Amino acid sequence: MNDDVTTFHYDRMVENALRGVLRDALRVVETQGGLPGEHHFYITFDTTRSGVVMPDRLRAQHPQDMTIVLQNQFWDLQVFEEALEVTLSFNRKRERLRVPFAAVTAFADPHASFGLQFQTEMTMDGDGEDMDEDVPADWDMLVGGGEGNEDHGADTRPGADSGEDGAKVIALDAFRKKQ
Repeated sequence: MNDDVTTFHYDRMVENALRGVLRDALRVVETQGGLPGEHHFYITFDTTRSGVVMPDRLRAQHPQDMTIVLQNQFWDLQVFEEALEVTLSFNRKRERLRVPFAAVTAFADPHASFGLQFQTEMTMDGDGEDMDEDVPADWDMLVGGGEGNEDHGADTRPGADSGEDGAKVIALDAFRKKQ
């Protein structure tokens, strides 16, 4: 009998698979040269994570997290295995960003009523328990949910169920080990 104990980290496996959904969606946009129809993406990321490359002035304005929108005005999207790079306009000045997929905390395509929320290693406390995340105040609105709009979207915060309206939201808390 083998004395080695193998631990399956299913939560990490699921997290990596779901980040693959984001990567695949971005690759479609990269290949087609833009988003089809009325689709648009909101991508929220942790600006403090290793590998995030952005101008210092933007980092000063967004010291914790930042949400970018890929819709009409973005250029030279490049999707790599571990990161995305894109040029966006900020105050009429084009700036290049590099965002590792490990830094992404949320992804939404409001046109498809689809959203994903990710955990990052930095959202775990010393005991490995989830800490409350700083979800952007307008996150519910990104997929059409929130106060007064219950019939148009879903609450996408961790642990939220998909509503009867058919919005597809994946919250990984359901897969996390409870202690």
